[in-house]
Amino acid sequence: MRSADRATVLFDAPGPRARARHRAMSVVTVLAAGLLGWVVYSRLAAKGQLAAEKWTPFLTADLWRTYVLPGVVGTLTAAAWSIGLALILGVSLGVGRLSRVWPVRWSCAVVVEFFRAIPVLIMMIFAYFVYGVLGAFPPQQIALAAVVTGLTLYNGAVIAEIVRAGVNALPGGQSEAAAALGLSWGRSMRLVLLPQAVTTMLPVLVSQLVVALKDTAIGYQITFVEMVRQGTVVGSQYSNYLPALLVIAALMITGNLALSAGAIGLERRLRRSRHNPLEPATIEPEGAPGAQVV
Repeated sequence: MRSADRATVLFDAPGPRARARHRAMSVVTVLAAGLLGWVVYSRLAAKGQLAAEKWTPFLTADLWRTYVLPGVVGTLTAAAWSIGLALILGVSLGVGRLSRVWPVRWSCAVVVEFFRAIPVLIMMIFAYFVYGVLGAFPPQQIALAAVVTGLTLYNGAVIAEIVRAGVNALPGGQSEAAAALGLSWGRSMRLVLLPQAVTTMLPVLVSQLVVALKDTAIGYQITFVEMVRQGTVVGSQYSNYLPALLVIAALMITGNLALSAGAIGLERRLRRSRHNPLEPATIEPEGAPGAQVV
């Protein structure tokens, strides 16, 4: 029996009529999707959007060198800086929200709620004009700095909530066991709680990092050179908006898949490391209160 036909706690195995109905619905869905695809294809072909001359510009090195590659570099640069800084900020704020010192806890909560409530575009525009007035960056780097600032603040605030929820979702016995070993709150968080929470919250965390990568396109509004902006420039220059945007979409999907693949590799590594015991030197110097270290 196929796994889809087995009964589980939340799922009853379908009977003969249900299986026949499922097969019929699958056939109808495939036929409807094929019909829709044919209609879209015929409409695009009738308007010349699938003609060879619309796609041949992408076979020239000049187009990639002049338009596409600068956009790819801009997107990846902004995404790399934003993701790295947002992770640092998010983990710091998330741990701060779990602090036992109430001024730290409340301060981090205010920062998180404030930056979660402001649209990313507004933060980018604000940073763009502030950096321009202060001359904090070279003129050609102001747009990049503004994009990174907006994405870092917003995604850092969201990641902070992910971290807090991930740690709170762990069984209470984890922190109690760490305390019994004599670990301080900080070392308990760093050595016991955070590694386990990261494994649990990794799918949500990856989704947020993908959002950060895609949101670099918002920088188009402040003249930042990124992939979507360059795709529209190519479409305007060569009158092939649809092929240009499809190519840009393929590049964005490739970047997101690479990010997801990296996260899967990290998750496997973290799961393997969880089975390795801590080195004795990690916990023995402190020991339990009143214990003698031999």
